[in-house]
Amino acid sequence: MENKKLYIFGASGHGKVVAELLASNNCVVEAFIDDAPKNDFWHAIPIYNTLASIKRTDDAALIIAIGDNLIRKRSSFRFQDFPFFTSIHPTAIVSPTARIGLGTVVLVNAIVNSDAVLGNHVIINTAVVIEHDCSIGNFVHISPNATLSGNVSVGEGTHIGVGVVVIPGVKIGKWCTIGAGTVLLNDVPDGATVVGNPGRIIKYNTDFDILKMAVN
Repeated sequence: MENKKLYIFGASGHGKVVAELLASNNCVVEAFIDDAPKNDFWHAIPIYNTLASIKRTDDAALIIAIGDNLIRKRSSFRFQDFPFFTSIHPTAIVSPTARIGLGTVVLVNAIVNSDAVLGNHVIINTAVVIEHDCSIGNFVHISPNATLSGNVSVGEGTHIGVGVVVIPGVKIGKWCTIGAGTVLLNDVPDGATVVGNPGRIIKYNTDFDILKMAVN
């Protein structure tokens, strides 16, 4: 992103992580944007309240640093006039055959192996392992130390918790929640919440909830 003015939407915890990610790649952050800023600066980076303070110029680019998948999706429509950019931490290992979408971040010590496909606005958190031929949908968040074995697919908006293990070939639906430490041995339908070892479904989002997430 040379010669671009880089902005981060979200000045809370994940925003700070993204700012340090960009610094590790020798990128300069112009400012945070936040709807309810608690401070005017974070370590010398200014924090602006809403977009009013930013000029939408040809050299501006933005990354959405919001951990909540649904809010991140809605924000992508809100900021659609900005080009989105992707950032990969220098300690991450990403196969040259992997494909990574716009607005996606790959954090410290993560691994993305051969022919894996990551959608747009995905969070691959610290020390995550994405094995060969995995397919990760848009707006997915995979939490620290989770491991997805080969040929796993994850639908849009799903949250994979800390330390989750998924065996090869499992298909996880859209807008699911996979609780921390879960071991997934079977496919998961859309909207399910799964916990435990082995993973078991404890509840579902309603069809209305899933539809609402899909269109908003």
